[in-house]
Amino acid sequence: MAGGKETPRQKMIGMMYLVLTALLALQVSNSVLEKFIFINKAFEATNEDTRGSNSQKVASIQKAVADAGNREKDQAVLEKAKEVRSRTTEVYNIIEEYKAELVKRTGGTDENGNYLGQKDIDASSAMFVNEEQGKDLKETLNSYSAYLREMTGDSTISKLAKDANEIEVFKNDPNQNKKGFAELNFGHNTPMVGALASLSQLQSDMLAEETKALTNLAKEVGAEDLKFDRIVPMVKPESKVVAAGAKYVADMFIAASSSGIKPEMTWDGNEMEVIDGMGKVEFTASAGSYDKNGMANKSYIAAIKVKLPGGRDTVFTDTIDYIVSKPVIQIQSASVQALYLNCGNELTVNVPALGSAYNPVFGAKGGQSIKGSNIGDVTIVPKSAKVTLSVSSGGNLIGTETFKVKRIPKPEITVYSGGREVDMKRGTKGCPRSIKLAAVPDESFASFLPKDAKFRVAQSEITLVRSGRAVQSVRPSGPDVNLSAISSQARAGDALVIEVKKVQRRNFRGDVEDFPNFGPKILTIRIN
Repeated sequence: MAGGKETPRQKMIGMMYLVLTALLALQVSNSVLEKFIFINKAFEATNEDTRGSNSQKVASIQKAVADAGNREKDQAVLEKAKEVRSRTTEVYNIIEEYKAELVKRTGGTDENGNYLGQKDIDASSAMFVNEEQGKDLKETLNSYSAYLREMTGDSTISKLAKDANEIEVFKNDPNQNKKGFAELNFGHNTPMVGALASLSQLQSDMLAEETKALTNLAKEVGAEDLKFDRIVPMVKPESKVVAAGAKYVADMFIAASSSGIKPEMTWDGNEMEVIDGMGKVEFTASAGSYDKNGMANKSYIAAIKVKLPGGRDTVFTDTIDYIVSKPVIQIQSASVQALYLNCGNELTVNVPALGSAYNPVFGAKGGQSIKGSNIGDVTIVPKSAKVTLSVSSGGNLIGTETFKVKRIPKPEITVYSGGREVDMKRGTKGCPRSIKLAAVPDESFASFLPKDAKFRVAQSEITLVRSGRAVQSVRPSGPDVNLSAISSQARAGDALVIEVKKVQRRNFRGDVEDFPNFGPKILTIRIN
């Protein structure tokens, strides 16, 4: 079989032919011979239809050439098509002569057209194998295949006459793969009607290859023309966003494409998907050198490559200009004027222009950035006098913001007794049995960063002083001080001198650090 594009009817007939050929090896009854007669008639009927169809293809090519003005290149294609049709008819008739000779050798036909020698199993092998007419037929068919390949440049047009080892179903069969073309199709014990069916099948294969060749030639007619069959209106606005009271301006034009051509489209060499002749350019705009208005001029090269019907590639290119606007970075925080050193300054950074595509990545120069659980949330931990926060999204830098860094204000040391703050001016009535030393954070700092405003007095020394001399001291570790040992010795006119030696701070991470900046470091409480 030729393997070209066959109709369902041709495929069915070909399959039946292969089955019957296989049954011959089993030497089945006369019913198989009758089926060969049926197959041969079916091939002949289908072949006549195909010949008519191929003649119509030549007529269609001729009309297309005339409609295009009988151009020289199109006329050359038409001449090729006519030559192919003529050569096919010539080879087809040669095979018809072989069929007529085979019928004649086996007794001809009766008055009803029935083959008198349909059971003859010697004539076909004698004619095609012994007399080597099969060799001539093989050369004729394969010369015809080579001729079609040369005329069309189509390498898929295959040999028509093949030996067994060139056919998939036979090449691995040790009983068949040594047979040549003639022996395979017309060898020993092949009935006359089987040989007729083989010849008709070869004619069918030949016509299928001719159909392929004529189809290829038809595509060459008007090869220099780009024909459009899809037309749509296109509107290109200067801007999709228009303020109330401003003019809306747009260009309207016709866009056309061809359903018979599959273009390849790229932007800056990047391929894109093409659906119904249209591609979609899609990429993330990158930052550039912004002007004083926050605008950056950009461009890309758009290219559309189409393969014309004649096989020639044509590329249409254009440089597309566009403008990238600098996104506005919005920062929300308790205080965005300055950040606090070594503290977890929580910020929310939004870029409204990016919409749902916003997926930020943060960086901090002069400190550390910690991305939050919500989109846009970030914690900055400054390590120097200035921090620069960079914001990127989709691999592109959006912008930067720079912050000044403040030092943490010192906490105020306050003394409490009995749950009340001690009045340092008036003193206390008698010596208290216990006091609490508190490191109270700056009110503004505590309201901005409550997680970082946690101070405690870690070490202190409290001394009972009388007439300028120390009577007794205690050195507590922590803010709660037991003064029982001192209070029992205290008298009116004595004083409690408190020296705060160490204050600690717990930061937003829960880490504890020494905090040397506090005051006052020495406090005096008069005992009344």
